[in-house]
Amino acid sequence: MANHSPLRRTFDRVLGHRLEAVAVYLIYGALSLLSLDAASALGGWVGRTLGPWLPAHGKVLRRLERAMPHLTPRERRDIARQSWENLGRTLAEYPHIKTLSRDWDTRVEMVGAEHLRALRDDGKPGICVTAHLANWELAALACHKLDLPLTIVYRAPNNRWVDRLLAKARGPLQGYLVPKGRDAARGMMSTIRSGGHIGVLPDQKLNEGIPVPFLGRDAMTGTFTADLALRYDAPIIPIQVTRLDARGSHFRIEAMAPLALEKTGDRAADTRAGMVQVNALLEEWVRAHPGQWMWTHNRWPD
Repeated sequence: MANHSPLRRTFDRVLGHRLEAVAVYLIYGALSLLSLDAASALGGWVGRTLGPWLPAHGKVLRRLERAMPHLTPRERRDIARQSWENLGRTLAEYPHIKTLSRDWDTRVEMVGAEHLRALRDDGKPGICVTAHLANWELAALACHKLDLPLTIVYRAPNNRWVDRLLAKARGPLQGYLVPKGRDAARGMMSTIRSGGHIGVLPDQKLNEGIPVPFLGRDAMTGTFTADLALRYDAPIIPIQVTRLDARGSHFRIEAMAPLALEKTGDRAADTRAGMVQVNALLEEWVRAHPGQWMWTHNRWPD
């Protein structure tokens, strides 16, 4: 939760969150009346138009400069605008996740489905890993389409009414949503112990984690992905989601072969090595499609 003053927290609790929820519900309702493509296009326009004027834009440019110093300032500005556009499209697509599910065969190019089927049928617990690229919610939807239910860790909004709305929007994912924090650790552990499968997005900062290289700098990274994989012999299947730019709300989803984590007997070293491997793969994805990653997230200390 943001470190607001007691007065601000009181205002949010009494009135602020209610006003925010009304605005979000109205926007959500208006987007629901549009077609998927129209909503996505509108969200993209808002993102690329307003994003560069927001205070967070300066941080986005600084992160791009540190991660990709070989690019020109103009190239980094273009990537920043693309990132704002992708974020706007993704948010505007939430009311239409059900449409994406319905039109799956015409909107999604699925590659590597055999790896998810193998994960489903191997009789072992498993972990699906993705990043905040393109519309990342589709990684979970791909698993649902293949009858592979996931326990999904997510960051719950501070506003409980907005949280309820997003939970409703995510309904077609058919996953078990666990808010980030202590409940997440318990929920994931319970799922893995029972032979189930979890979905993780490890490209967000976790203060309780360890420093692991990511895009040229150490980033505080949670270790539970590699720790659970090593402890319970649970395969890690990476799932990359890519937006096909020319068509807006059309995507390519690639499930990859399980990561090969090494077991040397030194659990701490093996866990760190596993997260180095995970971060290296996610970095590869981001460098391939930098305009589709969520650079607004505070991944590193500024």
